[in-house]
Amino acid sequence: MTARALARAMLAGPRDAAGLAARMAVCLGERPPWLAALAQAMARVPAEVWRRLEVATLAERVEAHEGFAAAWAGEARPRARHWLLRPPDELAPAPAGLERPHWPTVGALARGLGLTPAGLWRLTLPVDWQRRRPLVQQHYRQALVAKRGDGAGWRLLEVPAPHLRAVQRRLLAQLLDGLPPHEAAFGYAAGRSVVQHAAQHAGQARVLRLDLSDFFSTVRAARVHALFKTLGYSTATARALTALCTTAVPEAWLRGEPRLSWPQRQRLRDPHLPQGAPTSPALANLCAFGLDARLAGLAARLGARYSRYADDLVFSGPASLPVRQIAAWVSAIAADEGFTVNPRKTRSLGVAQRQAVCGIVVNAHPNLPRAEFDRLKATLHRCVVNGPAGENRDGHADWRAHLQGRVAWAAQLNPAKAGKLSRLLARIDWSR
Repeated sequence: MTARALARAMLAGPRDAAGLAARMAVCLGERPPWLAALAQAMARVPAEVWRRLEVATLAERVEAHEGFAAAWAGEARPRARHWLLRPPDELAPAPAGLERPHWPTVGALARGLGLTPAGLWRLTLPVDWQRRRPLVQQHYRQALVAKRGDGAGWRLLEVPAPHLRAVQRRLLAQLLDGLPPHEAAFGYAAGRSVVQHAAQHAGQARVLRLDLSDFFSTVRAARVHALFKTLGYSTATARALTALCTTAVPEAWLRGEPRLSWPQRQRLRDPHLPQGAPTSPALANLCAFGLDARLAGLAARLGARYSRYADDLVFSGPASLPVRQIAAWVSAIAADEGFTVNPRKTRSLGVAQRQAVCGIVVNAHPNLPRAEFDRLKATLHRCVVNGPAGENRDGHADWRAHLQGRVAWAAQLNPAKAGKLSRLLARIDWSR
């Protein structure tokens, strides 16, 4: 109890030795001989470590200090007389250069997101309680989508209810959009695109593609909580923010759905980032910052290039690139960072093969695959000859906008060839 009281006193103000000693003296109502040495030891803790310290972990450091331990073992044990708490309007320092909303308390968080305290409480109920409530009282709707390829399995979409989605969008706009991901991350990042991701690897002798399994659901709530703590938010505020952005699939739904694999079901039972929430892409990128930094360092050491688009990892370089070793290192680093590489999707592509990154051919420069270009050209030609209505075989709600989007995509990759497509698109009679 005394160690915790001293820890709280130290966290209640600046981290200089004199200030730490003064606050601890107020806490104890006296200034024992060992207090100055304890304050000096705590002042030497690196700033980046101090920002992450909570009361419990700092109390452990107090108990381990030689002077405190000796005093505690003696007859006159130190006793806490006053409890000093961090002022409620203060935040711990944020990492250098980062701005964040001033949410020192859970009440301030509720006001900042346009919620009442009761409204925030309903959205941040304990996970074990929430996931056992009836399905009609859940905050997410589940939907399974088949992954590409025969036998590839299923992907779970967890779509937040409109009231929660609106809160998540406010959180995204007020906080997460202002936090930059690693420079190697090109998915879900403002000002970056899949074309730029592919362009990193154009004209390389060897392209190595790897894939992360269940990217969002492998980002656990504990990692999200640690991210918010790193931003300087209190434990209570970080917990509320984490609860707003993570979920666990209700047990009743899992028991009635046999299509998911056993490992997927186990992951989904624990709090994780839901694929379908507007906050999940930004949070996944931020939680993968360590992964990106380590893989970028690996690539630099090998004279290679590295970039990531969501769960798609790509390395490229000379023909001598040690593919097997890289694949093994990436798997080990990913596992250490809490992710899993899907070995079935690992591909090594040489110059004699079609080197594709996220569907973009990169053998010489980013380009549309020839087969895709030919199919689109044939579709546009049939629309010109037969009229567009009969060619909408997949039932697109806005067939015209769909074709315009595909032509615009082709223009990003190969403006010269896309000119032919644009001319065909302009000849379509949409009244037919």
